[in-house]
Amino acid sequence: MTDELDRLRAALQGAPAPDADTKAAHLRAAMENFDTRQDRAPETRPTSDAPANGAGFWKGVSTMLDRMTSRGTLAATTGLVTAGVALFLILPQAPGVMTPPGDLTLPRVVAEKEAPTVTTEVRSRDEGTVGGALDDAASALVEEQVAEPHTLQAEPSFAANELVEMDQAAPAPLAQMAPQRRVAESFMAPSAAGQELSKSIAPPQPAPLPESKRIALPQEADTEAFASAAPNPLKVTAEEPVSTFSIDVDTASYAVVRSSLMAGQMPPRGAVRVEEMVNYFPYDYAAPSPGEAPFRTTVQTFTNPWNSGTQIVHIGLQGALPAVEDRPPLNLVFLIDTSGSMQDANKLPLLKQSLRLMLSELRPEDQVAIVTYAGSAGQVLAPTPAAEQAAILNALDRLEAGGSTAGQAGLQQAYAVAEAMADDGEVTRVLLATDGDFNVGLSDPEALKEFIADKRDNGTYLTVLGFGRGNLDDATMQALAQNGNGQAAYIDTLSEARKVLVDQLTGALFPIANDVKIQVEFNPATVAEYRLIGYETRALNREDFNNDKVDAGEIGAGHTVTALYEVTPTGSPAVLNDPLRYGATTVEGPTDELGFLRLRYKTPGASVSQLIETPIGTTLTTPDAEARFATAIAGFGQLLRGETYLGDWSYDDAVALATGAKGEDTFGYRAEAVTLMRLAESLSR
Repeated sequence: MTDELDRLRAALQGAPAPDADTKAAHLRAAMENFDTRQDRAPETRPTSDAPANGAGFWKGVSTMLDRMTSRGTLAATTGLVTAGVALFLILPQAPGVMTPPGDLTLPRVVAEKEAPTVTTEVRSRDEGTVGGALDDAASALVEEQVAEPHTLQAEPSFAANELVEMDQAAPAPLAQMAPQRRVAESFMAPSAAGQELSKSIAPPQPAPLPESKRIALPQEADTEAFASAAPNPLKVTAEEPVSTFSIDVDTASYAVVRSSLMAGQMPPRGAVRVEEMVNYFPYDYAAPSPGEAPFRTTVQTFTNPWNSGTQIVHIGLQGALPAVEDRPPLNLVFLIDTSGSMQDANKLPLLKQSLRLMLSELRPEDQVAIVTYAGSAGQVLAPTPAAEQAAILNALDRLEAGGSTAGQAGLQQAYAVAEAMADDGEVTRVLLATDGDFNVGLSDPEALKEFIADKRDNGTYLTVLGFGRGNLDDATMQALAQNGNGQAAYIDTLSEARKVLVDQLTGALFPIANDVKIQVEFNPATVAEYRLIGYETRALNREDFNNDKVDAGEIGAGHTVTALYEVTPTGSPAVLNDPLRYGATTVEGPTDELGFLRLRYKTPGASVSQLIETPIGTTLTTPDAEARFATAIAGFGQLLRGETYLGDWSYDDAVALATGAKGEDTFGYRAEAVTLMRLAESLSR
């Protein structure tokens, strides 16, 4: 830096001047200023030991001085000197060298490739305004410097007179300083001031978090498992005329389908069980008369909406609904999963809210106990009369999620508590609320089925309520409910909790018929082919129908059950199977019957079943709204499963059929189903 200043000094000494006396006086003043600058704070001047990254900066300074000492530039500069103006250079900090003062405002300069900024500032001894000649000279110098490759870009409005005006507006301590001192102090200012200047030019960007400190949030794997089976195949009546299955009043599948569609996703095909979708809705079937069987059967036969060459046989069962005051006392054990997987808002928190709704439906003499399991099981509430709601609610509110899922220990303790509460003439039931994630103890569905089957014979039933998605173990829930003489439901919203635990509470908790089995023998003289729609996971062997040791489904008080067959009359062009070459060519049977319906059931506590028989006529009827809506839902479920029996029947057809059969729809369940059909149609495109 000393060499460059000396060069400038020598150039000024040799510059031409119009008046020798004036020139000599002002040159002495300029030389005095340079001498003063060189004598002050020499430690701030860079040396040959300056960091390598500053080399480009000083090279740029040297280039600028070369321009300044050219004859044309010196002529302009000397003219200004004769007018009584002193010229100074303020060079902002090169990397690792100098820092300008923090309170000195400069025009914005944008650097490229980390090149340092070079700024020319002119100050008057008497703080006057600098003339236009120096303004032009300084601008020319900056523009030439900017034109060099990889240097700087300066705003075109950069002007020396603007710098002087900003300097005059500076705070008093700076404005009152002598010009030479201000320049010297600018070189000696602490680096913190330069940082403030940098902030005014370009706001700092937040530094990226080091890779070593970044935390990768674990992605929860989807471990859902559904109890499903391949769709029932089309059967040839002459080869296999008998169809046998257990009735089903579970509703979990429909709620899971709704949860998926409302989340903007098509449901997993395995989650779609058509019979549970159909039986989700209450139907207005004819009820049994007093003194008759606990339920009544209604059969209708009508043209199939998705295939005019076939027919639908619609079977409806309506359970009796006793008066609330006539129902027996209830002993209820809440078995609540409080494992870590239950912490989501749609799991344990929703579960607590759901059970709160249920408590208001219990009678004062009913009793409630609470058992939890997570790592180990524990009883958090001893048997307590339902009238003491405060104590029950306090126990619920204290529950928190954490730990693994000790399903076996929880079930064992819950059944032990239930057996201690049981008394003659009372209904005792364990209500299991879980996401189905059994990862400690009995996690195999077959082992769980055996455990629950051993307990149900003692009169303690099991109802299963599923919560949440992501690790929903639907297969385990179905195994527990089907073998525990109970119902499986999935609760995804508080309104669903009200439907299951308030509106249909009596049917969910008080059975009127156990081990209900349905068997239909089709007449090969009138039916060439048939297909049971749904009930794949409820299929029974033909011989199971008369075997009272084989477990089947239960009908609760006021429950309805619906089953649908698709049948193809003999001689219909819709027959899909060719006749056998070596089979019987003629069949005998009544021509006014499509088939014969048999039902078996046990009254609660009984060990011997009773039989109900009903012929199915060939006369086609106009289906009522109940049958049409059930058929629309059956078609909807088959569309979701991608079954091939529907031909070109579409979601729009399902919407049209369901819309025309909504009926009174007091609770809006059917209107919601139409909305889901429309959502599925959009998502399926």
